[in-house]
Amino acid sequence: MLASPANSEDLIPVDKPADHSSPAASPELQTTGQGQLGFPDRVYLLASVIFQNNHPEKPAAHRLVNYGKERGLPLPEIKDEEMHRTAYELAFKTLKYQELLEDIMIDSYFSLTQPMPDDQMSLFAVMLYDFQDRKFLPRERHGEEEIVQEVKDVESYFLRFKTKLEASLARCRIKHGVLSIEHILPESVKRKQQRSSSLPLYAWVNTLKSSVDDVQSVLKSAGFSQVKSIGELDGQTFCQDPHCGDILVFPAQLKAQLYTTKLLSDHRLIIEDKSCSLGPNAVCALLPEEGDVLMLGCFSGLTVSHTASLIVEKHKASSNVKPTVYVCVSDRTNAQREELQQAVAAMGSKNVKLIPEVFQSLDNRDKRLQKLRVILLTPRCSVSAVSNPVEFIQENGDTDLLQDLSQSSIAQSKLEALAAQQRKDIDHALKFSKVLAVVYSTCSSYKEENEEVVSRALEQAKAEQEGEPKRTNFRLSPSPFSIPDHAERPMKTHPFFMLEPSEQRNGCFLAVLSREPESVVKETPNEVLIRANAKGILDRIGSKQLTTKEQHRHTNRTTKTTHGRTAQPHLSVSVHSRNQETMGSYSTTLCGHQGFTNRRQSSEGKAKEMRLQPSKNTVSSSFSSSKSESSAPKKSITAVLNTTARPPAPPPAHPRTPHQEVLTPVALVLPPVHFPDFFPPQLSRTGCSPSLHYKWRPPPQSVHLPRSSGGLSKDALVKSRPLF
Repeated sequence: MLASPANSEDLIPVDKPADHSSPAASPELQTTGQGQLGFPDRVYLLASVIFQNNHPEKPAAHRLVNYGKERGLPLPEIKDEEMHRTAYELAFKTLKYQELLEDIMIDSYFSLTQPMPDDQMSLFAVMLYDFQDRKFLPRERHGEEEIVQEVKDVESYFLRFKTKLEASLARCRIKHGVLSIEHILPESVKRKQQRSSSLPLYAWVNTLKSSVDDVQSVLKSAGFSQVKSIGELDGQTFCQDPHCGDILVFPAQLKAQLYTTKLLSDHRLIIEDKSCSLGPNAVCALLPEEGDVLMLGCFSGLTVSHTASLIVEKHKASSNVKPTVYVCVSDRTNAQREELQQAVAAMGSKNVKLIPEVFQSLDNRDKRLQKLRVILLTPRCSVSAVSNPVEFIQENGDTDLLQDLSQSSIAQSKLEALAAQQRKDIDHALKFSKVLAVVYSTCSSYKEENEEVVSRALEQAKAEQEGEPKRTNFRLSPSPFSIPDHAERPMKTHPFFMLEPSEQRNGCFLAVLSREPESVVKETPNEVLIRANAKGILDRIGSKQLTTKEQHRHTNRTTKTTHGRTAQPHLSVSVHSRNQETMGSYSTTLCGHQGFTNRRQSSEGKAKEMRLQPSKNTVSSSFSSSKSESSAPKKSITAVLNTTARPPAPPPAHPRTPHQEVLTPVALVLPPVHFPDFFPPQLSRTGCSPSLHYKWRPPPQSVHLPRSSGGLSKDALVKSRPLF
């Protein structure tokens, strides 16, 4: 359901946002360096645990500050989202300045003179960074804020040693010749930190509760003006993202103001980095009318809700179509799964379902994935293309990269481990036969995690499908996004979509692997017959080659026929007709020496066979209609008569059943044949002489042979001149 009409009151700050359980001041007001009031005890405690789990350990010979041996400590639970994000930022900054903070503790002799337990040194390092950032001003508490005794004890140590610590910091600045500690950082870390401070604010419109037009109307009625590009953002302005139409961009200084408005508290406008929104928009563009989506990798509940809202908006016109967004959560704890479900429910998404099974165990037989068409794969990556990685790490819970990112470099062993898992995930994603596209997205700037992973996956999929013509391969397809600000470059047809880190956005990588359409093979009729004969469909019709059984059967028939023959060949005329249900034979033999005998054998009465056999001398004749015979009808008749001069063999007592073979029924249409007077009357009794020759003579009217007659009438035969 959409929200109420545009109202400027939606931008009035909310006194007590529903999501905030702590009365602490907004964290956005505590990042300027001056005028800070400090953080609640829970923030310091969570930041110290994150630092303890991720700080680099020095060799024992060079270790002057000991943080204890415990690693992998459970994170304290904080429900407030802003406090949670603030704790991650504080831990990340402490990691960046770890060398400087340790120099201060050593130079002031704090680590040698103060009897503090080793497991509390992480908490002291975190609080030391916060105090120096606030010019060593004391922290102020707010109302009935929860007091953590451990934090209170460390703070008391710090206050007693504050003067010496401040003097040590001054000596370190003089030693390095810098006015502020930011100049001590490596150049790559400094560059990222500078970009992160000026990055615009990206927010997508939740179309389940509002629309882009409604949100823009609210902003304009509250005094905001819309500009055309990100470079024009200044003051109370906003613009639309050039790649994603549902994303609005604001200046960085409006972050604190927007976080306290009803647009965000009502979940109509969701602040999330652009690199997290490109994947959902690509999936929405590739998804057909009827199809589901599977999400796999590192993402927050906001990304899941964004994907679900875009799909619902796309199929809003089709009331019968209800696509589902499946989410693999096998690598998440029960608490993280519950948090994801709560975030999705708060956004109004109802088409999201969680899959607790490991992704590698899923296949085409899974009933839940029968309509799966698109897979969105956002694997764990180095986040090296992001200028402010704390938000990504805080949302996804992957704190293992904090140490490397704080120094702007990734260990080679860790990079290889990430790439290996990425290849494993994308290889399995390409095995789903009903999937039409796989969207692979990372926030890495390393080729080992981007182009090389995709290229190897395509090669692997092609190698596995060799010899299987029914399966189609995947190929790289251009992304659904355009690059208006780089129009001179041929990016629209580039197979990969890449954004380099800049002052206007974080970097990202996106590739679309789509299934190749099945090619239509055009075959000639002869190729169709050859392929059908090879499979035995047409019983080798149109093929000149005989099978082994046919050759053996043909040899046996030839041997039996040759036995008892004379030196001269004989000619015969036979017509065979068979079907799959019955088998029989019908034979009619005409003999000029003893008369014609009409004989019929039928096992089931349907197949018929006719043979014409005169006696001993062989006469080979070929009859056809000729222009010289004007009295004969002009009909083309071709016949071959084989005459063998031998008496007919007596029928066997028990006729041998011929080998039955199932043939394809064939309809043969023969021209009508009229039997003339063939033999003279005087030869009907005495028989025909071997030296006599006879030919067909057209009668004045056709003569019908009655089935009951054993031969032809006496007038049916006429003596004539020889044919040859």
